[in-house]
Amino acid sequence: MHKPCAVIPVYNHEHAVPAVVAQLLRVGLPCVLVDDASSPACAAILDALACQPDTWLVRLPQNQGKGGAVMAGLREAARLGFSHALQVDADGQHDLKDVRLFLEASALRPQSLICGYPQYDASVPKGRLYARYLTHVWVWINSLSLRILDSMCGFRVYPLAPTLDLIDSVKLGTRMDFDPEILVRLAWREQSMHWLPTKVHYPTDGLSHFRLFHDNALISKMHTKLFFGMLVRLPVILWRRARA
Repeated sequence: MHKPCAVIPVYNHEHAVPAVVAQLLRVGLPCVLVDDASSPACAAILDALACQPDTWLVRLPQNQGKGGAVMAGLREAARLGFSHALQVDADGQHDLKDVRLFLEASALRPQSLICGYPQYDASVPKGRLYARYLTHVWVWINSLSLRILDSMCGFRVYPLAPTLDLIDSVKLGTRMDFDPEILVRLAWREQSMHWLPTKVHYPTDGLSHFRLFHDNALISKMHTKLFFGMLVRLPVILWRRARA
């Protein structure tokens, strides 16, 4: 079965998210919105959007961070009967012209995680761009593989069954550390992944929730935790590679 929807974590992106939802509904993709304890103004916009057909709203009473909101959305998508979920940022940075391409790739490979490999324009903050390369190196070390081309881009189609099995069995980071950590942990489980290039620009409403110091500290802590997790799993990983 291949029954996809979109999961959109939202925190105070009331100016950008209506256009994101409209574009997704236009291509026939139902939307699960996750209000991550947004302001009253944003909450009102989300309430209005959720009155549309094929649109659902999950409201978190306290801010959980991007990862926490995504996980809540993935659980709700499964509860609603969807088999796959396209993670989309609410700020409009993802190129939604690629939605059909990602869904077609997912339909052809329903067991695979379809991941976006970002192609940035001049709007990308340089500090974040350079920090990504350090994250890439640590992800390759912690996964003992070069197959994860980019671990920070949140434009992905998750097969819900294996993804929720992981989420329900381990405590994942709930903020900006979520995107890279879940890929490494899925790689440890030999999850099939398929990569597609996609354009990324920052952001339509000028609002970014990435906290340069705090989120980089969280990501560094996550890499350290994964490194020791990799060492524990090293014999099993090498044994699997030898058999492949």
